[in-house]
Amino acid sequence: MPVPAIIAAAAGEFHSNTGFLEKAVAGIQPEQWLSRPNDHANHITWIVGHAIWARQALISRLGNEWSHSGLQVFVRGAKLDPSAVYPVSDALLAAWRECSGVLGSTLENITAEALAAPSPGGPPSPDGKLSGLVGVLVWHDTYHLGQLAYLRGWLGYPGVFG
Repeated sequence: MPVPAIIAAAAGEFHSNTGFLEKAVAGIQPEQWLSRPNDHANHITWIVGHAIWARQALISRLGNEWSHSGLQVFVRGAKLDPSAVYPVSDALLAAWRECSGVLGSTLENITAEALAAPSPGGPPSPDGKLSGLVGVLVWHDTYHLGQLAYLRGWLGYPGVFG
């Protein structure tokens, strides 16, 4: 089934972002995933985990199911805890790939009627509907990819896009 027109652009961006995240972390050593430019910034591990958590939340709000243990440290509003034990980079990338596949399938199989339903509480929806929530969360996804691209450069790796 084709992606409903109202979320087609967002679905395409989610798809692109899936590959961009992989490029943003390619070659970065596992121990560097915990590096931060200062005490107020998140590290790669936290950003990737939070992006997975947000995609999981969207999947759930769209009526599908996918879960992964260990994401509670990445929930909306959670702060990075330097003393926490975070998942390792390989585990996060595996979860990213799995979650992204489920999200893609969910977006391909949702109906326009379902997207017209009122958005549940949580992140704001500009149109008050699930369709608007999809747009907000793809923006959120892209925002965090920008953070990853910055951290990649800060760590001395070449850029994601050239």
